[in-house]
Amino acid sequence: MTLRFVGIDPNTGGEGSPTVWVEEESADLVLQGEEAEALLLQMIGSTQWVPAHAMGVPAHERVIRIPVRMVPIVREACDVAERAQRDTVR
Repeated sequence: MTLRFVGIDPNTGGEGSPTVWVEEESADLVLQGEEAEALLLQMIGSTQWVPAHAMGVPAHERVIRIPVRMVPIVREACDVAERAQRDTVR
């Protein structure tokens, strides 16, 4: 597995902080972020967002928060992922 680093929270203080990578082989986005607080998890888990879809967050998934200042970094990661997928399909 090869990860391509795209960006890190520009306000990082040198500790763990929101980070975005693209996994080269699958072109999947890989995100590191602050785990959502209990109130947000409760709201997400108790709302049926899609009809006939199970509610809640499965045990193998996590809800993370990515700060708005990272939108350009996530957008760049999406572009990187799309290019990687196109290059793989050819």
